[in-house]
Amino acid sequence: MARSPLTLAALATAAVPGLEVVGAATLSSQGGSDADSALLSTRDGRSLVVRVPRTPAAENEQSADLVALRALSDGVRSRLPFAVPRMLGQAPIDGTRALVSEFVAGTPLQLEALTPDLAASIGHAIAAIHALPTSVVADVGLPQRRPTDVVRDAVVTMDRAAATGLVPAALLKRWEAAAEDSTLWQFTPAVINGALGASSFLAVGESVTGVLGWSHLQVGDPARDLFWMLGASDPAVAESGIDAYHQARGLHDRQVGRRAVFAAELEVARWLLHGTEQRSTEIVDDAVEMLSALLDRVQGDVTNPLVAEPSRSATLTDAIELSESTPPAPASGPAPSRHPDSP
Repeated sequence: MARSPLTLAALATAAVPGLEVVGAATLSSQGGSDADSALLSTRDGRSLVVRVPRTPAAENEQSADLVALRALSDGVRSRLPFAVPRMLGQAPIDGTRALVSEFVAGTPLQLEALTPDLAASIGHAIAAIHALPTSVVADVGLPQRRPTDVVRDAVVTMDRAAATGLVPAALLKRWEAAAEDSTLWQFTPAVINGALGASSFLAVGESVTGVLGWSHLQVGDPARDLFWMLGASDPAVAESGIDAYHQARGLHDRQVGRRAVFAAELEVARWLLHGTEQRSTEIVDDAVEMLSALLDRVQGDVTNPLVAEPSRSATLTDAIELSESTPPAPASGPAPSRHPDSP
């Protein structure tokens, strides 16, 4: 049974000494389906959020999120052009805990509602994350993944998916060729959020105001934070976002677009594996349908192979054109699910 806003407000006063709550309302837009949440108004004029996870998975994610947010010191936050929730206190409740944080203004985004201008703001926001010093992650013991780690994990996913007998051989061959292409994996690891999607971003108008969900903060492949934009039905969205990203970073990772496409395709394999692990016929059937659609769209596409031609580097245009043949990917993370904005 969901906890009422008044119950959550009482937990917040226990979590934050001296807190005086004068109003409480259910918060669904930023709360998530696996947590009870409320928006609180305080006597000193602040807006706060209190959340209590309802499932073990949500509890684990909340714990990881808390570690990451603690790593984002005031100095780190000053480098970001958007707000990040700041944790103010916690209180135990029924084997879990209620967390109180500052409210970040803005509306959660949906992939199909993105405009090129808003995507550009997102690209700048992602670039700011990737520009953070890697010590932010290293100092708190969060994962630091090298290109070889990224490739190895991709190969493990491919092998596990192949073992189900449900992945078309042509797709496996396509993915294996990408994993073996050394030029694809020549990138400099950066601080990444690791689990971005459209709903991770809060915006007012055409500007990003905040980023939620930091439980997968790590050093890793920058493409991991970009691939989800390729699922937009309007190719101009991904083009604008990735162009803005490159301009803000001032770097030229010529293969980031192709790695993003590769990551998007492997998300379908992860969705399949999630279905088999959960013994969900519905999820498995959905993943098989997505794999079939992917195969139909990329099979025989000699103009936009996933592996770059030896004579030239991949361009952003290549990646955008190839993304049009790639179905929207499920959300990232250890237990993938279909992206909420996907058809």
